[in-house]
Amino acid sequence: MKEKILFTSESVSEGHPDKVCDQISDAVLDACLKADENAHVACECFATTDYFLVGGEITCSKPINVKRIVKKVLKGIGYDKVEYGCDYHKIKIVDKIKQQSGDINMGVNQTRPEDLGAGDQGMMFGYATNETKGLMPLPIVLAHKLVREASEQRRAGIFKGARPDMKSQVTIDYTDPNHLRIDNILMSVQHDPDVNLDEFKKYIHEEIMVKVARSFGFNEDFEYLINPTGRFVLGGPAGDTGLTGRKIIVDTYGGSAHHGGGAFSGKDPSKVDRSGAYMARYIAKNLVSAGVADRCEVQLAYAIGVNHPLSIAVETFGTNKIPNERILEIINQVFDCRPGMIIKNFSLKNPSFKYQAISNYGHFGRPDVKLPWEKTDKVKEIKLLLTKE
Repeated sequence: MKEKILFTSESVSEGHPDKVCDQISDAVLDACLKADENAHVACECFATTDYFLVGGEITCSKPINVKRIVKKVLKGIGYDKVEYGCDYHKIKIVDKIKQQSGDINMGVNQTRPEDLGAGDQGMMFGYATNETKGLMPLPIVLAHKLVREASEQRRAGIFKGARPDMKSQVTIDYTDPNHLRIDNILMSVQHDPDVNLDEFKKYIHEEIMVKVARSFGFNEDFEYLINPTGRFVLGGPAGDTGLTGRKIIVDTYGGSAHHGGGAFSGKDPSKVDRSGAYMARYIAKNLVSAGVADRCEVQLAYAIGVNHPLSIAVETFGTNKIPNERILEIINQVFDCRPGMIIKNFSLKNPSFKYQAISNYGHFGRPDVKLPWEKTDKVKEIKLLLTKE
């Protein structure tokens, strides 16, 4: 019997303890940019039960009320009861934020955007594939949709007995590349102690799993697991500690592409961990949209204080329609990868843009949020270059 070719990705809900910390870090960032668009922010959060530690380096012209921000985020998620794993009324919040190092600030505090140096060294990856409409890998798209659907139903009061902490995992069968199938789905959903578990699991299967599969036009005869340990009552920060930046694969491509290792949340756009990764996705998506390749991964690398990438690399996994060397030439002709120009062109310091809004359910391929790095506005220019050859 032929072995299946399988690939799996996971996602988590807004109530997952790591995602709670990501949201807090990004809410602090949003508050800083609202007060001072030139604020430099590197904010981390650690959470356990009723204790929240917020630290990092911030340079901002106005003071930020960190404790108020933490409580507002927790209230918005729905952590307002001790039995849920956290009650924002009864938590201890420790603020350990300090000023950003002057040594770092020298390289990233330039007047002209074209002169702005990268906020740190590192490499970032962007990826695009034509296997979904949004040019994202199918497993992570489905995994995100499952926990989003479950969370939205919980918030609306439709999903009875559900609590904020949830996880999903989707395995796609790639054996026939022309006929992808869902092989199995796993969901773990926090719940009230008195729910009827059989009815609870039946609801998740029929009203969440099958509903999501059907919305994508995929098979409904997949294998599935729901709360495989039996019960999932204790969750949130009480069930597990949370930490900013611990779900970087959930934030990106679900493991379908490389990752440079840098987290996004809590970092202002001068940090290329964030802005460089957005730029790499923008490049990859425009190249795939232009028909240059069916799959494309772009790597950017930067040095702290330097206003241009040290290297640009491209991988097309044998799906390229033109040589990779020519694709690199097109990238250099069409895309400006200087950190300051990325910030300017994507309006990443615009106070109306809320980073907290994308701290859940991925930073890419979001149909619910208009993201500048998801635009395919360079396709025409790329195709024009190709027609001249």
